[in-house]
Amino acid sequence: MKSQRVLSVGQCAPDNMSLRSFLTETFDVSWDTADSKSQAIEMSKAEEYALVLVNRKLDADYSEGMEVLKAIKTAEETAETPVMIVSNFEDAQKTAVGVGAEYGFGKNEIGNDEVVDRLKPYLGEPKK
Repeated sequence: MKSQRVLSVGQCAPDNMSLRSFLTETFDVSWDTADSKSQAIEMSKAEEYALVLVNRKLDADYSEGMEVLKAIKTAEETAETPVMIVSNFEDAQKTAVGVGAEYGFGKNEIGNDEVVDRLKPYLGEPKK
């Protein structure tokens, strides 16, 4: 199976590094980052991503990650792209699912087996 592309949107540098380490060590993925809504939309239209991970609050300007999610899910070119909100808050996860996202995970859950299972449909089987 070929490497799956992941787009990480709005994570601060330490969180982006933690997410990237977790996913690249667990799955065969390549990793791109976007800091802003406009950059994320442009990149998601230009590339086919297996999964887009959007921080609840974008680090660059503390804008709402939900706006990025909505923009990706409502654009014709990207509506089918799986998107998850990265948030420890249950209400943020429920809101995200309500606007078309897949149920995501929080930074406190990085590395746990439930998250690995949740990511398999998008990223394939974990590395051995």
